[in-house]
Amino acid sequence: MGKPMSLHLLKGGYEVTVLNSSASAEVLANEGAKLAPSPAELAKNCDVVITCLPDSPEVEAIVFGKEGLIKGLTAGSLFIDMSTISPSTTASIYEALSKLGVESLDAPVSGGEGGAISASLSIMVGGSQSAFDRALPIFEKMGKNIVRIGESGAGQVTKACNQIVVGLTIQAVAESLNLAKKAGVDVAKVREALLGGFAQSKIMEVHGQRFLESNYTPGFKINLHRKDMNIALQTGKDLSVPLPGSALVASQMDALIATGGGELDHSALAFMLGKLSGIE
Repeated sequence: MGKPMSLHLLKGGYEVTVLNSSASAEVLANEGAKLAPSPAELAKNCDVVITCLPDSPEVEAIVFGKEGLIKGLTAGSLFIDMSTISPSTTASIYEALSKLGVESLDAPVSGGEGGAISASLSIMVGGSQSAFDRALPIFEKMGKNIVRIGESGAGQVTKACNQIVVGLTIQAVAESLNLAKKAGVDVAKVREALLGGFAQSKIMEVHGQRFLESNYTPGFKINLHRKDMNIALQTGKDLSVPLPGSALVASQMDALIATGGGELDHSALAFMLGKLSGIE
């Protein structure tokens, strides 16, 4: 997702520097991006630093590791983390950077690779109003629905909520369409009917179509969604909030991953449930 997001910034007139170790570094360099040999060097030469990484350990390594961002960030810089990570990790980064006079935002996104390519991401932001106002023109190059939720960490909590809704809705769509298929009725017409009623959702529209086509080429991999569900469950545990539905979906994801499906799209829950139902 970082590649199309960076391309939108370049096309929007921003000077962009990327780590030369990035998988997309060569492509972005050909489009006008500069290359930096380390996170520290990148931070020294940028007013705003953006990360978009798979999980908390990767963000911590980029920020705190040898030649990490913290070695190059200076007072007045802005750090924006667009990864989906633990709110507790966000809190530790915010505290460490605040001591340097660096403002930070947690700004996880929803919309997947397609949303990154079309610059239509939903961006959920936690941090100060001043930092948000500074970052808003940047966000507007990458997304459409951009909301400051509250102070630091609020963006990550919101993303956890988002992933709960998406995960449970995929489960619901998968169960309903598998039921229709096992009953021998026209699944495409069932989906069409449901899209016109109260069961309508983006998941029914997009992932319901994937079900009809048996197309589970990843837009968002089950491995990553399972990681996000773990963040949600841990946050619930920390706050003494029971999340029984989330726990069920997480266990279904575990089963899919255990049988080798971790690299499939998260809509592949429908495929696994179909197999359990005896549907080929």
